[in-house]
Amino acid sequence: MFLDRIKPLDAILATAEKKSLHRSLGWFQLTLMGIGCVIGTGIFVLTAVGAQKAGPGLMIAFAIAGLVCIVAALCYAEIAAMIPVAGSAYTYSYATIGEFFAWTVGWALIMEYAIAASAVSVGWSGYFSGTVLGGLGVELPTWLSAGPLALGGVDGGFINLPALLIALLVTGLLVIGTSESAKVNAVLVAIKVTALTAFVAITLTSSDFDTSRFNPFLPAGVFGGWGTGVGAVGAAATMFFAYVGFDAVSTAAEETKDPQRNVPIGLVGSLLFCTVFYVLVAAGAVGTIGGQPILDAMGIPLEAGSPELARQCAMPQYADALVCSNEPLAHVLKVLGFTGFGNAIGLAAFLALPSVILVLIFGQTRIFFVMSRDGLLPERLSQVHPRFKTPHIVTIITGLAVAVAAAFFPVGQLADISNAGTLYAFLMVAVAVMVLRVKDPQRKRHFKVPMVWVVAPATIIGCLLLFLNLPLAAMLFLPAWGVLGLVVYFGYSRSQSHLGRGIIEVVDDVAGEETMVPIHPPADGN
Repeated sequence: MFLDRIKPLDAILATAEKKSLHRSLGWFQLTLMGIGCVIGTGIFVLTAVGAQKAGPGLMIAFAIAGLVCIVAALCYAEIAAMIPVAGSAYTYSYATIGEFFAWTVGWALIMEYAIAASAVSVGWSGYFSGTVLGGLGVELPTWLSAGPLALGGVDGGFINLPALLIALLVTGLLVIGTSESAKVNAVLVAIKVTALTAFVAITLTSSDFDTSRFNPFLPAGVFGGWGTGVGAVGAAATMFFAYVGFDAVSTAAEETKDPQRNVPIGLVGSLLFCTVFYVLVAAGAVGTIGGQPILDAMGIPLEAGSPELARQCAMPQYADALVCSNEPLAHVLKVLGFTGFGNAIGLAAFLALPSVILVLIFGQTRIFFVMSRDGLLPERLSQVHPRFKTPHIVTIITGLAVAVAAAFFPVGQLADISNAGTLYAFLMVAVAVMVLRVKDPQRKRHFKVPMVWVVAPATIIGCLLLFLNLPLAAMLFLPAWGVLGLVVYFGYSRSQSHLGRGIIEVVDDVAGEETMVPIHPPADGN
């Protein structure tokens, strides 16, 4: 049977218990951590994409996506507190539902992180070209600042050079081992929150704010139709990207004082704060300059990132449209005449987004690294550079893939594809939580999901709902990527797996060496 390999949880926990994790974090620190991780590309860049899908209903989209994230976050928290080791949902799946499903989750996470990093790179490029270069009076030629029209770019576009270069620059930093400073991160969080607070204050009190701009509120309805990616739920499937990062809070459960109380406060508190913030930002943007989508002849919003939308946005009548902007929040303030504040918003995004790219590429390479260390991918990929002490081979491969995708594809398409992988991983974490409750009910849990048999199924239903409301191309990308993954798994990984060969890898933190511990091989001998 190909579903028979489950990595012993005791072995994983024995490794984890070698680490000394001091419980020092309270609910306030966890909440701030969540806010810092969540606020990023989604709100700074995808506001325009969400408005094109749902119009003013973007406000509801943020609420729907936030609700799905809250129930998923609780599932993450329980299992992260039990299995506080590298690998995220991949490791959780390996220890609960087996190697095959763990492979599918890891394979999806590889795609998710890399494409998300590409999306952030494209978002950063919009603010760099519009605010930084524009402020200096420099205008990049179209063929160097956007992808080709056929791929959803702009007419005359060929390559998004700034997006390509920022992805390569961050990759270079990761290869040589440059890490983020906690103080720098704190400053960036303050910059992001201050910028968005200023945006909300300016727009909601502006004389240009007009409630008539919210009519029609749901131009594409709540459900725009399966595979269309439009409507409030379709927009929620895209705006889900604006919340990714909250799992950093769940992984801190092992270092939290009174985790049963403080973890849910930190998770739910940060997500609720960001949701309210996002709804206010959307209200300010729509109420001041409007947020109605550009419709086709049938009255349906044009697909975000499509060549036809790009052609429409090039027309003079849509020059000031929110849905056509590459730097939507800065664009709103500039249209209102607050050019200085608009430039400040753009500068905040310019400064803050590279750190998000770094975290995403870092996360992708570590998933790759752990899968390679388990033998599911060539072990050469987990080779550490003798000087920089980083997994340089997999980092370079990842960085090149991120840079190429960022150079040629628009942010909306990349975010939708990334979300497909994220939703699958979140769904599997909810499954893993329920499996462990049945298989190992006596296992010590530093945090337990309240009403798990309601919350976990709600997570699964919510993830499926959002997935089925992604654009058809994004939905199809995940199974296509999955088929490629199955070819790799059955053609290489299953026979090379350490677990399949009867070996468990345990890391000795004191000696700094890896000890290969033999176990009984599975009955099929593979």
